Amino acid sequence: MTSSTPLLRRVLTLCTLACLLWTLPASASPLPNQNFDPQRAKLLGYIVSQHLTRHHYSHKSLDDDLSVAAFDLYLKQLDAQKRFLLTTDVKMLGAYESYIDNEIRRGEIHLPIYSAQIMAERIPVVENMIEELLAKPFNFTLDEQLETDNKKLEFCRTDQELKERWRKILKFQVANRYLDLKEEQEQPAAESDSAEKASTDTPAKKLSDDELRQQAREKVAKRYQHLMARMLKEKEDEHFDRYLNAISRAYDPHSNYLPPAQKEDFDIHMRGSLEGIGALLREEDGYIKVVSLIPGGAAEQEGQLESEDTILKVAEGDQEPVDITDTRIRDAVSLIRGPKGTEVRLHVKKADGSRRIISIVREVVQIKETFVKSTVITPPDSTESFGYLKIPSFYRDFKNGDKNARNVTRDTRLELEKLRKSNINGLIIDLRNNGGGSLSDAVDTTGLFIKKGPVVQVKDSTGDIQVLADEDPKQYYDGPIIVLVNKFSASASEILAGALQDYHRAIIVGSKHTHGKGTVQAVLDLDDNLPFRNMEQFKPLGALKITVQKFYRVSGGSTQYRGIVPDIILPDRFEAVKSGEQYIDYSLPWDTIQSSDYKPLAMQTPLLHLQKSSSERVADDPDMQRIAKQAEEARERIENTRHDLTLAAIRAERHAFEAEKEGMPGSDNASDQDDDWQQQVNEDPYVHEGMAIIHDLLTLS
Repeated sequence: MTSSTPLLRRVLTLCTLACLLWTLPASASPLPNQNFDPQRAKLLGYIVSQHLTRHHYSHKSLDDDLSVAAFDLYLKQLDAQKRFLLTTDVKMLGAYESYIDNEIRRGEIHLPIYSAQIMAERIPVVENMIEELLAKPFNFTLDEQLETDNKKLEFCRTDQELKERWRKILKFQVANRYLDLKEEQEQPAAESDSAEKASTDTPAKKLSDDELRQQAREKVAKRYQHLMARMLKEKEDEHFDRYLNAISRAYDPHSNYLPPAQKEDFDIHMRGSLEGIGALLREEDGYIKVVSLIPGGAAEQEGQLESEDTILKVAEGDQEPVDITDTRIRDAVSLIRGPKGTEVRLHVKKADGSRRIISIVREVVQIKETFVKSTVITPPDSTESFGYLKIPSFYRDFKNGDKNARNVTRDTRLELEKLRKSNINGLIIDLRNNGGGSLSDAVDTTGLFIKKGPVVQVKDSTGDIQVLADEDPKQYYDGPIIVLVNKFSASASEILAGALQDYHRAIIVGSKHTHGKGTVQAVLDLDDNLPFRNMEQFKPLGALKITVQKFYRVSGGSTQYRGIVPDIILPDRFEAVKSGEQYIDYSLPWDTIQSSDYKPLAMQTPLLHLQKSSSERVADDPDMQRIAKQAEEARERIENTRHDLTLAAIRAERHAFEAEKEGMPGSDNASDQDDDWQQQVNEDPYVHEGMAIIHDLLTLS
């Protein structure tokens, strides 16, 4: 790799740590709430705004335009589902829409204070509505619908309108809870979770339909009692934290203000383990969504939770679930985390619109437990054999700064040496669901497949460009390569895939685009170098995660926003899911710089021939056609956000989801932890198509 400045090396290391430490801010335990201090707020606002305007990659000014963006994000954090505020409230807060920059400059912060006061008034009003609505049965025969996409809703004008909105929301939730209870009661005793957990031999009394419906209302009511109690406990300083976070996110979605957290939280992340399910989460429009799964974690091993899933409710074992809609991410994760060996049940809305309950037994998640893995595949009736190489993440153990610590580059090299001894005819590299990791390993791993040359360009906020290159002339595998990617391949994965594509070293195959995460973040401790004297009493101030650099391919195009566009696009059951930088508010745009001095290989086989052959195979492949059908069904569900509220319609929708799930072909990402891993790889339709494309390469060339 080319030499880089100490600052660059520090920032790149910080980037890796930022991904590890700060995509899990919610797993931290909050410090005791402080009373809102206007002087501390003034200092914090000044420091955060100075760092953002001086050091953020975009060099955006803190002006009226940025204020409008920050207000939009702040309002979404405040009431994304439009279930509390009225239009009059929004109009009053809207007076600050283009005034946030003035507030910060003058050091007079009002918006979070006023919004805290308004919410403190609105929550009891809504609480009374919910209590009144759940006090009597719902009519499940009325022909009416509920709109579930908050983007299609306006804020209500009156309390009566808001009560009607809540009536439909609660009716839908009670209907689903009733159907859950009915299914549990009708389930054979041997299969019932509750029966397995029962500590008595006395059979449970079978409840009537009316009793089940009443119990469903009681359980939904209890859930909202917990939610309202949590919301009422929020302090003004928590609203101020969200206010600063909205300002930071207006620069780009990966820049965040991080409130102070106990040192224990740093220790959890620094030692690379935590007791929980092993998932990275984010807060989006009032929902808690799954960003990615930690390789080797409980969620990945269980196999049902996936990126872009929305967690609606959390239950401890067989206890009543707690609704986490409109809940702060830190509070949500405090419910999800727990001691090793205990069970947590997640009520999840899948990216395709379906819903399910996922039971996960918590464990101590070792962040680097799952490593590179390979196998040899021989198709039926063929003399050819192919190597399959799964790279789950670009991991590197930074413990004690040991240069010989386990890392993805070394593991990949060892697996390649084993595969070469098997005389494989081609190699499939699987980067699906690989969220990235160590940048240096992305460069070094790419170097295993090329002789030498530049791999990625990194541009900082001053315009300085560093070219990171492979300087090792040795090529550890020189045969044909297929790289499998999907929408959840991000960051370092995109660097590897993009470089191999630019060098014509591999054919990239998969979803229409990868994630498009082409930026680098650094974490700044705001307690360092305070700008004024005698400010120690305001510590701790927290930290700022800020975007400071951007990745560019050797051909000059950024990996940001657009991601990597595969050479051959295959059906994707998540095709309709809006996942990636191009769908995130205020993400940085795609752009280009000058290409680096690199020498691509001559294309032995025209892509047009490979694309045509692949298209013909996919059209005749039953598994691929089932995936295409599921993608279309998911698109219809995602676009149809209105739900019928008759009990018959809700039951039919649930049955349809179950039928689709049962008919689903093999997973597009075989779990590394399953005993039948080899079988899953052999049955993976994407792997089958990868082998067929390599066969075409060998034949046509």
